[in-house]
Amino acid sequence: MDMNMRQSEDNKFIPMTSVSSGMIKQVCPDVYYYTNQIVNFALVGTADHWVLVDAGMPKSSQEIMDVAKGVFGTLARPAAIVLTHGHFDHVGGLVGLLEAWHVPVYAHPLEFPFLTGQQAYPEPDTTVEGGLNAKISSYFPHEPIDISQARLLPLPADGTVPAMPGWHWVFTPGHSPGHVSLFREADRVLISGDAVITVKQDSLYKVLVQKEEVQGPPRYLTTDWNAAYESVKKLHALQPQIIVPGHGQVMHGAALEEGLHQLVTNFATIAVPEYGRFVKGKD
Repeated sequence: MDMNMRQSEDNKFIPMTSVSSGMIKQVCPDVYYYTNQIVNFALVGTADHWVLVDAGMPKSSQEIMDVAKGVFGTLARPAAIVLTHGHFDHVGGLVGLLEAWHVPVYAHPLEFPFLTGQQAYPEPDTTVEGGLNAKISSYFPHEPIDISQARLLPLPADGTVPAMPGWHWVFTPGHSPGHVSLFREADRVLISGDAVITVKQDSLYKVLVQKEEVQGPPRYLTTDWNAAYESVKKLHALQPQIIVPGHGQVMHGAALEEGLHQLVTNFATIAVPEYGRFVKGKD
């Protein structure tokens, strides 16, 4: 391993999976997503030019490269990697990928401390209201990775996404300080990261069976619920027709529209936990 880069000090394989794990799905002609245990990463583009969005669970770099080869051919190498944020399940394979591919990584500057070894995320909140996943979340890595020696670059202030023509990034903090989502207006495809997901992520059972429902961000790692609500409202206003979430399955059409409407209207009930370390208290 390149000693100039390292995965987090608490990086480890997480023995969790779902019924969707190992499945690659084509959402539209140039957008694919793959479920890596309990998280999704996306591949956007064509064989001659594509971008990886997020980098999966710990120890997943070879699996991600194999998926890319399956979609784009044996010489598959992205033009760039774009991160929605730096939590362990979105950067788990990043160092191994960068050692193989040597491509730039784009993220919001507010995520940089967590990507350069400077700052750890708060520990997952095992006290938060929620299911078994929340209770065992202390097992999840939260220490930062360090890719400061890689080509880590800020997403442009004008909202464009390098190497992804037609897409723009949307600032959607709350789950993490510099969380972003990606939106393409031409066909209203939204890659939402963890700002909006389509499974109740704190429930181990619902994660395992991938029960489909529009939800706010995972409770045990969300630190600012007011910001999370503003982010959900922002994404709802985009009127996406297709959503590729960080967790759960793709949703589209009327089910997505109704689910987002319900989430915005009843955010305090659906998304915000009754209690937890990052809950200020509910009215």
